[in-house]
Amino acid sequence: MEFLMNFYLHHALSILLIVPLLGALIIAFLPDKEPICRILSLIFSLDILLQAFLIIFSKFDPGLTALQYVENYRWFGDTIRIKLAVDGLSITMVLLMAILLPVTIIASEPIAKSKPKLYYSLLMILTTSVMGVFVAQDLFLFFLLWELELVPMYFLIAVWGGLNKEYAALKFLIYTFIAGACMFAAVLLLFFSSGANTFDMEVLSQYAKSLPHFYQMFCFVLFFLCFIIKLPSFPFHTWLPDAHVEAPTPISMLLAGILLKMGGYGIYRICVGFFPNILVELALWIAVLAVVNIIGAAVACLVQDDMKRVIAYSSISHMGFVLLGVASLTAAGFSGGIFQMFSHGLISAALFMLVGTLYERTHTRQISDYGGMTKYMPKCFYLFTLASMANLALPALSGFVGESLVFYGAFSSDFFGNFPTRFHFNFGQICVLFSALGVILTAGYMLWLLQRVFMGPENLKWSKLTDLRTSELVVLVSLLVLVILYGVYPVSLSELYEPSSTALVESVGKIIGKS
Repeated sequence: MEFLMNFYLHHALSILLIVPLLGALIIAFLPDKEPICRILSLIFSLDILLQAFLIIFSKFDPGLTALQYVENYRWFGDTIRIKLAVDGLSITMVLLMAILLPVTIIASEPIAKSKPKLYYSLLMILTTSVMGVFVAQDLFLFFLLWELELVPMYFLIAVWGGLNKEYAALKFLIYTFIAGACMFAAVLLLFFSSGANTFDMEVLSQYAKSLPHFYQMFCFVLFFLCFIIKLPSFPFHTWLPDAHVEAPTPISMLLAGILLKMGGYGIYRICVGFFPNILVELALWIAVLAVVNIIGAAVACLVQDDMKRVIAYSSISHMGFVLLGVASLTAAGFSGGIFQMFSHGLISAALFMLVGTLYERTHTRQISDYGGMTKYMPKCFYLFTLASMANLALPALSGFVGESLVFYGAFSSDFFGNFPTRFHFNFGQICVLFSALGVILTAGYMLWLLQRVFMGPENLKWSKLTDLRTSELVVLVSLLVLVILYGVYPVSLSELYEPSSTALVESVGKIIGKS
């Protein structure tokens, strides 16, 4: 038994990626019946969740900034290798994916009745690609796994989506393909200009810092464009509302819950880790971009009549806090941005699940079609209210923690003081003041959404609706309990990634100290 455990711990990350691929292969040979495929997928997803816990609680040391669970295998000679490893930042994202996968599979029961083998197989392949992005430490492997995510996601939208699914899937494909092209160009430029003859991210991160300024700037911009398209950020955000509206509920949960976080993870891992000099130069403009996202998307939420579009634009607004945290160049800002990614993954998944439960019963997402739903679906109302409170950053819920840390980091940033204004505030304080307007707008559109759907005159045509099923309650309660847990006791999450985020801040601090 001890031998097996030691073997597992030495190959934990490769097993983590192989298990969902094995699941996809087995499901492909099963009878094409939804319950069988779903149960087996759920077993594999629970195994992945168990593996994530084993990796964290067996010998992962959150106090270390060095890579852990390192696996390094030859692939194409010594130049391109399969190098896998985790630190606090990546293990946090792995944990988020591991939590979201089983609840997504449970939520898939009404969706996957058509072609269940294909649906659950694609879901398993998607899991491998997303998990792989978070644990890959070879830049070429990182790129390949990043691009692999396009294939299952395209078909999950195009086959099981809504009326305009082909348009939404193609738009998603085009935007994400352009993002991948930017990354590929940056990867090749970094590889050839460094002369390191390796794609090892640890090695390239050191070479990148010593490249001529022009090469650093060009690589940074290409990587940053790729990541803000995925995040997404203005002006590359328009693919997301269409993808969310047409995607089936479980895929919207994964799209908002984890796929957008690939963009944020890439900014921290590569833009910050490889090019701190350029980050310092462009921090002012990233902060402006963050404020535009926070306020602009929040305003867009106020004019939507489709519930999914409200939550989709809300996701764009909340990802603006990740950019603001990065732009602050402070420990609190970096920590808040990472916490925001994790927290938003849970909250957005719960909100999309709630919208999906209403749509499944009424076959409409138009807010104007609802009214007085509290009487007919009280459990849905209570959980929708809790998720909405978390989304508008009510204290004691996880949404409050990330946003407040970002605000504190930006407000207290000495770096922004280098940009004088006519007022008695530094630039970070001005960004916080404008971003705070986004918080007010979020409270406005979420409370207005609740009021229009669940309050007011009762719509008698919904009088025979049934409340949440047991499976739906399992999904929502699982997500919202974690939202409360991390809101009340945030250190249980932040202690995983803070040493890694602090190391990134210190590398940036050295640049600021020299300037």
